[in-house]
Amino acid sequence: MASVNKVILVGNLGRDPEVRYSPDGAAICNMSIATTSTWKDKASGERREETEWHRVVMYNRLAEIAGEYLKKGRSVYIEGRLKTRKWQDKDTGADRYSTEIVADQMQMLGGREDGGGGGGGYDDAPARQPQQRAPAQRPAPQQRPAPQAAPAGGRSDLADMDDDIPF
Repeated sequence: MASVNKVILVGNLGRDPEVRYSPDGAAICNMSIATTSTWKDKASGERREETEWHRVVMYNRLAEIAGEYLKKGRSVYIEGRLKTRKWQDKDTGADRYSTEIVADQMQMLGGREDGGGGGGGYDDAPARQPQQRAPAQRPAPQQRPAPQAAPAGGRSDLADMDDDIPF
């Protein structure tokens, strides 16, 4: 059976994106996105709220766009996958692990008051080639009977109306 590693987030940036470049010139953007869940506590009846912070990384052109247009507080839609990386602590030499979202799509949300010029959808994937399809067979259009003129006097004959509702 195939597996699925897909993440979809809608949240707000906790700080301005940080863009850096790898030695080979590829852009890398790191950002932190907050998502908030709200619910009503059954015991107390109080409204509760919990904020979760997500590490997001973008690469190449998507990283450059994020660095240019996204700012702290901006709402954003992200699609990507989870990835766990292993690294060593500089002080102790101990192995550390970090799970982050590698984004391959981004949609800026909100209007100009959020610090941007409206929503723009961006994709890190290469452009997809359109698929060739055979023309669909369509049934021939059916002719509808022409409407009949109302009887003289401007009243229609209500006795001819069908009372059955078709649903």
